Amino acid sequence: MTSTTLHPAPAASPSGTPTTTALSHTMNTPDGPFTIIARDNGTVLASGWTADVDALTARIAAVLRPATVTAGSVSAADAVTAYYDGDLAAIENVAVEQRGGEFRLRGWTALRSIAPGHPLTYRQLADAIGNPAAVRAAASVCATNTPALFVPCHRVLRTDGTMGGFAWGIDVKRSLLTREARLALV
Repeated sequence: MTSTTLHPAPAASPSGTPTTTALSHTMNTPDGPFTIIARDNGTVLASGWTADVDALTARIAAVLRPATVTAGSVSAADAVTAYYDGDLAAIENVAVEQRGGEFRLRGWTALRSIAPGHPLTYRQLADAIGNPAAVRAAASVCATNTPALFVPCHRVLRTDGTMGGFAWGIDVKRSLLTREARLALV
């Protein structure tokens, strides 16, 4: 079962520095190095196609950002391996945690429901979130998504159907979408 812990944004900044720790795991994939930052319980806070743990940590909402990140084994790495081995559903069962406003929370939930091989446009994502006129805001949902791959923001295209932006590069996005389209037909 998918575990998505999404929190409303706090009304004010947190009063102290987070005292939590997290683990980072960097692995090689066909699309380059992929790093996962997760809590000790395996919940993914951030992930992406980079080996730069500090840059990835900086993407985590301040209220969730761990004070310390150390290298270690992260269970979500098994899902990444399975995904690249052809089990596209493997990423769906990985627990994630993000913080944001109501629209973003609904958006991140909607992203997790996009079937592999069947990308949506930003307009369709806005509609799925419940506000068809909020196309730019839907794009922002993707841009602020921290657990990439596990919350598959790469499955959203521009309203005209073209590739659009991706934090980890258009080549990675194209590769993921091509892989998913090919394997979804099997």
